[in-house]
Amino acid sequence: MTTQAVEPAEVDDLLSRRRGPVEQIQHLLHRNPALSPLIVLVLAIIVFGIISEGFLRPQALSLLVQQMAVVGALAAGQTLIILTAGVDLSIGMAMVLASLVMAKLAFDGVPGVIALLIGIVVAIATGLLNGFLVTRINLPPFIVTLGTFSIFTALSLLYAQGQTITLNPGAFLLVTGSSLRLGPVSVTWGVILMLLLFLVLGFILHTSAWGRHLYATGDDREAAQLAGISTRKVLFSAYAVAGLCAGVAAWIVAGRVGGADPNAGLNYNLLSITAVVIGGTSLFGGRGSVVGTLIGALIVQTFNSGLALAGVDPNYQVLATGILVILAVAIDQWIRRVRG
Repeated sequence: MTTQAVEPAEVDDLLSRRRGPVEQIQHLLHRNPALSPLIVLVLAIIVFGIISEGFLRPQALSLLVQQMAVVGALAAGQTLIILTAGVDLSIGMAMVLASLVMAKLAFDGVPGVIALLIGIVVAIATGLLNGFLVTRINLPPFIVTLGTFSIFTALSLLYAQGQTITLNPGAFLLVTGSSLRLGPVSVTWGVILMLLLFLVLGFILHTSAWGRHLYATGDDREAAQLAGISTRKVLFSAYAVAGLCAGVAAWIVAGRVGGADPNAGLNYNLLSITAVVIGGTSLFGGRGSVVGTLIGALIVQTFNSGLALAGVDPNYQVLATGILVILAVAIDQWIRRVRG
């Protein structure tokens, strides 16, 4: 008498039949981290489209995307850090420091391309410093980046002497602020640059060995080490790439504000973390995607723009963001308890 083997697909089908509706939703969200923020984004667009007459106009939507480009670029780098179960509280000020360096060099007569490259090198150096302190000195990421946040803030103020740097019209660094017309919609080159950044990072994370190692390190660092993964190198490289993302964000913000402001990055640290968390990336590491982060950044800006168009007090906009973060973390905790 022979026993017929049960295929894995049949096992999954049998298990799904035993689960209740709530458990099936839990498993669906666990398999697709970007699904829950996508649902929130669609609902938010529908609601604000109903309560705010001009919200769904092409001009308003294009402005919304332009406003989230800087946060989106920073959140792309923040995603890499949070996937490793860390956090970068300094990435916003790293962007400000890099933007000041490139803007001041360009203002002093250095060719724009060279000024841009030097600024990006400065941004990468901030990531390398964070990575060195986390991987070689074995300090907690929270403490390291809290300290470097203050360091980068002080360096920014000292370098710019507390002054805003305004670039002349037509400067190379302002290219990211110029617009490209696509029918009724206007899209800046900064938005296109941000989308390219997400595209490249998403491709690398899901097709390369480095991406798989990054997820494995964040999911269980000890198990990753036993599997032969050099987790120190993975962590160090993640902070370096996050620094590169800060450099890209610095170029985008320079084009958006017409120069550089030493006081511009105070909120960007928290906004980048907010976008990542709302986008479905787990604060405990090993689960999430840059697609979810992009959706999360859109959610944050959708709520801010929608509430502003509805005439809601700005304080309530901050309140709404805080509620979204708490709900996102609560949903993540619930999803992580998935069984079977």
